[in-house]
Amino acid sequence: MKQNKSMIRKTLCILLAIGISLSISGCYYKHTPVRPSKPDSTAPTEPQDTSYQQKLEEIIAYLDQYYVDGYSTEKLGDYLAEAAIASTGDRWSYYISAEDYDAYMESNANAYVGIGVTIELTKEDDPGFTIISVTHNSPAEAAGLQIGDMIVAVEGESAATLGMTEAQHRVRGEAGTDVTITILRDGKRFDVTITRQEIKVDVVVYELLENSVGYIKINNFDTRSSADAIAAIEDLTAQGADCLVFDLRFNPGGMKHELVKLLDYLLPEGALFRSVDYKGEEEVDTSDASYLDIPMAVLVNDDSYSAAEFFAAALQEYEAGVIVGTQTCGKANYQQTFRLSDGSAIAISTGHYQTPHGVTLAGVGVTPDVIVEVDDETYLDLYYEKIAREDDAQLQAAIAALGK
Repeated sequence: MKQNKSMIRKTLCILLAIGISLSISGCYYKHTPVRPSKPDSTAPTEPQDTSYQQKLEEIIAYLDQYYVDGYSTEKLGDYLAEAAIASTGDRWSYYISAEDYDAYMESNANAYVGIGVTIELTKEDDPGFTIISVTHNSPAEAAGLQIGDMIVAVEGESAATLGMTEAQHRVRGEAGTDVTITILRDGKRFDVTITRQEIKVDVVVYELLENSVGYIKINNFDTRSSADAIAAIEDLTAQGADCLVFDLRFNPGGMKHELVKLLDYLLPEGALFRSVDYKGEEEVDTSDASYLDIPMAVLVNDDSYSAAEFFAAALQEYEAGVIVGTQTCGKANYQQTFRLSDGSAIAISTGHYQTPHGVTLAGVGVTPDVIVEVDDETYLDLYYEKIAREDDAQLQAAIAALGK
């Protein structure tokens, strides 16, 4: 069945923590916001209107007295927290349960303890979760797991019964410990015992293409992204690259300081990034006079978010790079994460950010200099990296725009 871009965006919510995805409610893991480097820890003020509290107390009282089957107060707390954040109407603010918090932090660190696979629920009636990628040099690769294998049980318990979130927690654990999973391959089931280890996500992937074109794919702007990208640039130019293509398609964003560090390396003296917080105070990050004097292009698409968009916008405004692909998402709020007393957390929008020229991308995004549309099937194939470089129309358009 042909999948459209809406389905692809749901797929983008797959979490790489331990290589086992969280449920769709965990899509905040992939849309990590650009965050200020020093979060404001000021305690929230008491709201004046407390009628909602009375309403909530009435509902709980009715549940306690009359509800026939009983209910979990722990789940109630999570649902109420999610509802409170949802009531803002801000699609970029979110709630993180206590049981998901560690995986959230691991995701931001681009490292986790696990087996090294990414999975998805391909069909609703599948008995388990299908492996869609296997990390190179991971325990899963060493154990012989393959793309297309289905994980149907973890430590003897049905994966379908456990669900994604619980399966994730069963597979996670301490480095050096074992986990046994049951695989379904070609109609046959077999058990595989795998030793967990710390796995670093390949946040930057690069190669020297024909005609001295350096290709750099940045998967996110979280931990190590700027250092790895700069190292890739230096290696490629040492190999003879005389132009660069940055691939930020499907890049969900990341941390402000990682973005600014890379922009500072690339761009000449001037403003790089502007942010205005909830108090109306503006902060401007700037670049020094040193910069990279080389032709550059940036690939973006509908699922380029946040820091990825502002990277493209900065190169576009400085006329330092040509932008190729399709209109980006248009995210212009940044979030701060506040840990709650029970170990859960909320990430709420506490400010807006702007391009070096002071332009907001809210609801608009970045318009490419060269627009190259692709159909839904190709879009999905690009996400799963099933298209060869020479058959990637957007990449080839970027190379052509660089005069190659």
